[in-house]
Amino acid sequence: MKYLLIMYMNPTIWESLSEEEQNAVFQGHDEFQKTIIASGEMVGTKAVGDPSQTTVVRVRDGAANVAEGPYVPGEEFFCGYYVVDCATRERADELAALIPDARHTAVEVRPIVFEGGPEL
Repeated sequence: MKYLLIMYMNPTIWESLSEEEQNAVFQGHDEFQKTIIASGEMVGTKAVGDPSQTTVVRVRDGAANVAEGPYVPGEEFFCGYYVVDCATRERADELAALIPDARHTAVEVRPIVFEGGPEL
């Protein structure tokens, strides 16, 4: 089954880390990717821009309203994800615990219940 491992960022926490600790996070992601590639569980990963680059689009009465900023404001924000394909939810949780972000903020584990794309 495929799972989305959703990572969150808290700029206050990030900025409180030393340069060495920040580099350890980046190195931890490199090691995590090597681990899930070697195990065959890696499907993909993406990092996304911070909320200052975000717009939210709402259509009301046929008119689009575009607003600056994230849909849900707050200190922590969605910053990226991994898609993994593993045998059990427990394994997905184990993998999430290996992501360095879990040590500083959180990693949310959510099953993927539908996939689509242009190849369908």
